Amino acid sequence: MTQDTSPGDKAPKRGLARNTANYGDPDFAMYLRRSFAKSMGYSQAMLDKPVVGIVDTGSDYNNCHRTVPELIEAVKRGVLAAGGLPLAFPTVSLCEPSLFPTSMHYRNLAALDTEAMLTAQPMDAAVLIGGCDKTVPAQLMAAASADVPAVQLVTGPMLATPFQGERLSACTDCRRYWAQYRAGTVTAERIGQIEGRLATTAGTCGVMGTASTMACLAEALGMVPLGHGSIPAVHADRLRAAEAAGELAVRLITQPVRPSQVITAQSVENALRVLLALGGSTNALIHLTAVAGRRGIRIDLNRLNELSDTTPVLVDLKPTGEGYMEDFHAAGGMPALLWELRDLLHLDCIDVTGATLRDRLVEPPFVDRRYIRARAEPVSPVGGLVALFGSLAPRGAILKRSAATPALFETEARAVVFDGLEDLARRIDSPELDVTKDDILVLKNAGPLTPAGMPEAGYLPIPSRLARAGVKDMVRMSDCRMSGTAFGTIVLHITPEAAAGGPFALVESGDRIRLSVERRTLDLLVDAAELERRRARWTPPAKPRRGWDRMIHEQVLQADEGCDLSSLRLEG
Repeated sequence: MTQDTSPGDKAPKRGLARNTANYGDPDFAMYLRRSFAKSMGYSQAMLDKPVVGIVDTGSDYNNCHRTVPELIEAVKRGVLAAGGLPLAFPTVSLCEPSLFPTSMHYRNLAALDTEAMLTAQPMDAAVLIGGCDKTVPAQLMAAASADVPAVQLVTGPMLATPFQGERLSACTDCRRYWAQYRAGTVTAERIGQIEGRLATTAGTCGVMGTASTMACLAEALGMVPLGHGSIPAVHADRLRAAEAAGELAVRLITQPVRPSQVITAQSVENALRVLLALGGSTNALIHLTAVAGRRGIRIDLNRLNELSDTTPVLVDLKPTGEGYMEDFHAAGGMPALLWELRDLLHLDCIDVTGATLRDRLVEPPFVDRRYIRARAEPVSPVGGLVALFGSLAPRGAILKRSAATPALFETEARAVVFDGLEDLARRIDSPELDVTKDDILVLKNAGPLTPAGMPEAGYLPIPSRLARAGVKDMVRMSDCRMSGTAFGTIVLHITPEAAAGGPFALVESGDRIRLSVERRTLDLLVDAAELERRRARWTPPAKPRRGWDRMIHEQVLQADEGCDLSSLRLEG
């Protein structure tokens, strides 16, 4: 918690007087702090102003955050105009393509870093600048725990690129073309051309992947001002949104609205509704669960199924449709979507401005029905995600049915098992692999407890022999994740994971597995006696020796609890 007052003080401390270093002499601590602050050229008049901290996640490794320096300058304009002192500070920057083993492995580290800086440094409010997909959830987790008044500012999506008669954007199109390359229908020369056209501007993936989904969910929660989540990264409105975030942060100092007031059980359920209506990323469910967990709010996967059955998919964007994020924004964005869903939402929830959702949905906004459908003409009459339970997943698994093949929803088939990522890479394209198009591909030992760090590897490639024969989808299962930009009949987040000793650890090639989307079940068809024999032979994985890897191994929770660190959740 921040140091708001000193013993005997009645008025809360503001600006540089907050969170003074503890030398046993508060006056000396302030004297020293002012001295060092003045060395940076600030006048006493500026140092007397309330302070807005600005989280800087820019990095030369991170194209999604390439615009962060100019966003910071725009935030500063807003803070200064409103009478505050803006102070930017760096935190961990997360970029999916740039991190080993995966950015998910470091989401909790970014959350821990951000929370520590929010609570340790002198600031009265904060603007959180994030984009690439684990950054925004990390910042929301931190804000929920620190409970410092905060505004979430996202970097925004990249623009799609016209190329030889079609539009391209990361990363649904990259996966589509890579699958064709593996199938032999796209040449090496062509894939090289595509590589240079997939991401041609700054910003996050231009489809309804995890980054865009989380931006929309942050808006649905109320941590992003309405209409700001989908603005393209390179649009002038993105800078104006940054300036407005700075102004709002100053207002929050005298008219505080804390994350604990915004992130409630009702606003979390609103966000779940929006996730389902977007046909959004499976990853977002893990992230939203982690954010909610920081406020002691539990997401029940059975409730997810109830919501999914009564929430249509209304947004026609890739990977489940045809449009891109710039189309969604121009079509009306979140104001238009929330209007369509208004009778399904908790309208008394407040956002970071203090206004209720009912206050913000007064009259119908502009909407382009090409990309945001009416309830009577949905993309799908039911939500994009479903949870599955059964002997293979006692605590649940997730299927993105809006991106799956309906003909595979009811499947009983033979398992072809890969015992980790190295095994997958070694055997998936082997001519000796015993596999048919009707089998179920199973990847074990890639969950949050493993050195793999729960990567986006659940989108198992179709074995090249089958891909070249024209197979485009198969049932695939794993205890890891897949990119929000991916598609296919893919069961994810099987919990407990194999490394935790769940039933998933016991699956072997040749076993029969039954998937039923209709019944919401996932079962391993192996008798109990045989499973007991296998369990007696199973050994848990070795613990990492040191550092962050060891901390993760000792504390990370399972997917149904958001994969947060156990010591950071608020027990509710």
